[in-house]
Amino acid sequence: MLKKISLFCFLLGLNLMVFAQHNHQEHSGSHNHDHHGHSHDHSHDHGDHSHGHNHDHDHGDHHEHHVNNITSSCGSPAKVVHHEGYDPSATAIHHISDANVLTIMDMVRIPLPVILYNKDRGMEFFSSGKFDPGHHDDGHYGYKDYVMYHGNIYRIKCPGFNENTPKFEVQGFDKVVYKDEKGKEHETPYAIIEGKAYEMEAKTIWDGGLLGGGVTSFYDFSPTKNVVGMLLVCLLLFWMFRSAAKAYATRKGMAPKGMQSFLEPVVQFIRDDVAVPFIGEHKYEKFFPLLLAIFFFILGLNLWGQVPFLGSLNVTGSLTVTAVLAVIVFIITNINGNKDYWKHIFNMPGVPWFVKLILTPVELLGMFIKPLTLMLRLAGNISAGHIAILSFVGLIFIFGDAGKSLTGSLTGTAMAIPLTLFMMAIELIVAFVQAFVFTILTASYIGAAVEEHDHH
Repeated sequence: MLKKISLFCFLLGLNLMVFAQHNHQEHSGSHNHDHHGHSHDHSHDHGDHSHGHNHDHDHGDHHEHHVNNITSSCGSPAKVVHHEGYDPSATAIHHISDANVLTIMDMVRIPLPVILYNKDRGMEFFSSGKFDPGHHDDGHYGYKDYVMYHGNIYRIKCPGFNENTPKFEVQGFDKVVYKDEKGKEHETPYAIIEGKAYEMEAKTIWDGGLLGGGVTSFYDFSPTKNVVGMLLVCLLLFWMFRSAAKAYATRKGMAPKGMQSFLEPVVQFIRDDVAVPFIGEHKYEKFFPLLLAIFFFILGLNLWGQVPFLGSLNVTGSLTVTAVLAVIVFIITNINGNKDYWKHIFNMPGVPWFVKLILTPVELLGMFIKPLTLMLRLAGNISAGHIAILSFVGLIFIFGDAGKSLTGSLTGTAMAIPLTLFMMAIELIVAFVQAFVFTILTASYIGAAVEEHDHH
């Protein structure tokens, strides 16, 4: 049983990695907007602070700038000025977003493999270290016609850009916000290179424009930090279950020891309080490995994301990951549904036909609403907890005016420490509760699908 669970956890993680790497685009709302001929003039004056092509800028500073006088997407003249102040919302969103670089405590950055495809050059393989990412994972350098902005890879939207020099310096980034004919706001990101602004485009995201994505000139198949974290957790779970299974095989009839003593109470709890009550004593064994894999997979990722110096992962806070888990539950529930399950959706016995006209659509919608709530509940709770912790830490910079006021910083610190510790304790509880809730709801859905009904 434990060998099956360990293999199931590992395969589940590999399956999710394929989908998770397509959900790490933070600024996907600006994929397919052609702005040639449009004038985005920032009329406010920044004085004479243009950096030009300055190679002496501090790579430890925030690598984002204001841009003036943008008139086209291909190297329009731009006056570049550093942003001022601290943006708590942008900081929080950045830290819960996925990225092509693994950042530890905002000090150590571990480059990840980059796998890109574009119709001009085909497949391309290199390391994200070529971008030399700094604060907020903004790249100080570009490679070929790619740059890194907030940990995500963008491509310069300019035909023939940088064909001769593979590596170039990037002074900073900014974005222009504009409204279309319908009044909807759009953002266009720009890279500042040699004092000129170049429009960037994000990777292709196949969402039909639902999330602001669409087809662009390149595809990103790179393993992101969430994918790497997911793989590490899968390997850890594989080792834990294999160790326990081996111990049971070599220590028959002996008291649990080591990994056995840790896993056995949890496995028994899921069996006795989740699987058997909801699925039934004679049917639970078929679905027991799935329930255990889901529980330990979610719990492992939740706990891993609680440790700030392990990359600040937010895997279970990603809708892509929770959506795949919910789809797996949806498929397994419905392919195992017996005739009574389908009869109570489409042909409820003993119910008048005019009532069935109302109840049948409701029951049919319920089939899809159940996995949808699984997806949203897990992602929402985990992401909200991370955002709350980051918001409390941000009090230090808000009260301290981004480091300008020592008294304000001390006040913010005095407020942030107890609030953050309290929230981290709550998050530790939430990590277990959300894993349990997802598992028990899965068991209840499967139990309702395989239950035999007595009709009187």
